[in-house]
Amino acid sequence: MSNSTMARKSGRRLFRVLFMCVICIAINFGVSYIAALAGIPLYLDSIGIVLASVLCGPIPGVIIGLVTSFIKGLFDHSSIFYGAISVLIALIAAWMATKGYLKKFGGIIVTVLALALVGGGFGSLLTWFLFGFATEGASVDLAGKIYDILPINKFFSQLTADFIIDIADKAITVGAVLFILRLIPVRIKEKFRYEGWMQNPPTKAQLVEIKADKVRKISLRTKIVILIATACIGIAIAAVSIGYILFRTSTIEDHKLLGEGVAGLAASAVDGDSVNDYLNGRGDQAEYRETLDHLYDIRNSAPDVEYVYVYQIREDGCHVVFDLDTDDLPGAELGEVIPFDDSFSSYIDDLLAGETIEPIITDDSYGWLLTVYNPVYDSDGNTVCYACVDISMNQLRSFGYSFLARQVSLFLGFFVLIIAIGLFIAEYHLIFPVNSMAMMASAMAFDEEKKKSNSNDIHSLDIHTGDEIENLYRALCKTTDDINNYVEDLQNKQETISRMQSGLIMVLADMVESRDKSTGDHVRKTAAYVNLILEELRREGKFSDIITDEYIDRVTSAAPLHDIGKIKVSDVILNKPTRLTDDEYEMMKRHTVEGREILKMAIENVAYTGYLGEAVKIAESHHERWDGKGYPNGLKGDEIPLSARVMAVADVFDALVSRRCYKEPFSLEEAMDIIREGKEKQFDPDVAEAFISISEKVREVAESFSGGYIK
Repeated sequence: MSNSTMARKSGRRLFRVLFMCVICIAINFGVSYIAALAGIPLYLDSIGIVLASVLCGPIPGVIIGLVTSFIKGLFDHSSIFYGAISVLIALIAAWMATKGYLKKFGGIIVTVLALALVGGGFGSLLTWFLFGFATEGASVDLAGKIYDILPINKFFSQLTADFIIDIADKAITVGAVLFILRLIPVRIKEKFRYEGWMQNPPTKAQLVEIKADKVRKISLRTKIVILIATACIGIAIAAVSIGYILFRTSTIEDHKLLGEGVAGLAASAVDGDSVNDYLNGRGDQAEYRETLDHLYDIRNSAPDVEYVYVYQIREDGCHVVFDLDTDDLPGAELGEVIPFDDSFSSYIDDLLAGETIEPIITDDSYGWLLTVYNPVYDSDGNTVCYACVDISMNQLRSFGYSFLARQVSLFLGFFVLIIAIGLFIAEYHLIFPVNSMAMMASAMAFDEEKKKSNSNDIHSLDIHTGDEIENLYRALCKTTDDINNYVEDLQNKQETISRMQSGLIMVLADMVESRDKSTGDHVRKTAAYVNLILEELRREGKFSDIITDEYIDRVTSAAPLHDIGKIKVSDVILNKPTRLTDDEYEMMKRHTVEGREILKMAIENVAYTGYLGEAVKIAESHHERWDGKGYPNGLKGDEIPLSARVMAVADVFDALVSRRCYKEPFSLEEAMDIIREGKEKQFDPDVAEAFISISEKVREVAESFSGGYIK
């Protein structure tokens, strides 16, 4: 398939996926709007997310979850912070579908519980950190009832209510998705699956092998996830930390401005010339009460103002001028002396001198407070006391938790999206192509049939990532083709050399046999008989641990060399027309030992011995007898190599049916009778029986060398 054709198919698939995403977003808003109109205490805003995740894959599901949250955030800003919940729902739904959980009842129950745990459990935690105990939403009434009935706190009441509500919500969601999927034909479903293959898609079996992480340490997929996650987390920590520091600093500055403003108002409300009179008991009580009421009004004007008081700073401590009561703590009496707090020890000298000091932040038994001291001056410009304001910082702590929760929830949604997209691109552009090439390269075999098959398999991948991976693929294709051509050329040369070697061996054997005027085509016929015997033994299941294709080839090729040692025997003895003397017979028997030595010498001088190892056994032992009365070593039974036992039958048979200067040929039946009589004496009974059972095939071979006739 050409790159342009594949690009068009990919473009059409992407358009279909985008179209389905639009439909799923519409389903989210449509169903949730209907549920709200009907007064159903369920959200039902994730049907489209689950449908897209199951039908199209995790990335479309994640994108739909985030888009749904952002669109809802246009009307309700708090909805945007629940994007992370939608993202997790998309991933769980896609994973459950991939693992087949939605195909069986038990798996559907597990899927519903898993989705409810995310939507109800994690969503409830997020709500608590963002807003505290919920005052609106589908689970508010149920949470209130649980709180009233069960002996648990508000947090667990809300968590329990959210989880129960979400079980019903996700059960309806999963049921609706399964119903929709049943209405869509399988061939249509496959068109909406979002895949980014940059090669010809593999078969299911190949895909299982490609996905298997067969690595020595850490897979490339894991490294990519770690890299992306580390980068995202690092950036997120930096961004959230900077944001929190700026938020905290800004909030503290706002509190300082508030404290300074309130302290300034309080200072302006106090008549500095009357302070000492108040402390000495000579002040106007009506004026004092009026000033106190004014200070209450100032304190109540700002909800974050915790305490307002006016102190005159002396060596012995803080002398109370005004100290306003609170709901939890009554104020000190006029003239009461308050010891200096340790946190103010570094400021005492400046306070005694009537200097202005910077706002002070403390966290002690009175809580987390920001304290502002504003000097109160008399008509001569002298500092007579300080108007003090304590601004509660506890709200900063709760706001800080809420700020962090919002930041983390926003980050988590985008973090998962980035991980999913990054891993998606990495898998289709890097991991799948590399593993596909590795799989094909590992399966390469260099026999004649597999060689071409592997070459075609590698070319059939058609990887077109358009980057360095494609360059690697093209190089692998070229290397594979070059290797195949080289191996093919090498095999051709090897076959030529093998044929040449076999021809030379046969010529050598012929030369040796030609010295014996009576043997004719003996080496060729005996090699053919050996091949027939071995094939029959294998067919009968005999010697299955020894007889293989390779073994048969070796023995058949070695058979012509069985009498190579005759080259050392005198022509006079070799062609003597009469019976040999005992001495001459002993000299004739030496051809087995001489043959062994000649072949051993040949083995020492060539790198590839091939069938010469079997030739040594045959040359030395083909005159051994089953009963141990043969020569040269008197071996018996299984002590004799199998190749030599087979050769013994073939050699004797050919000698029997061939014309010699000292005898007429025996008929096939007569020769077979002699072989039969030699069982368990001269011949291995299994070998002899196998030979006798293929007498007709033997006749065909014998007649092919005798001009078409044998007795």
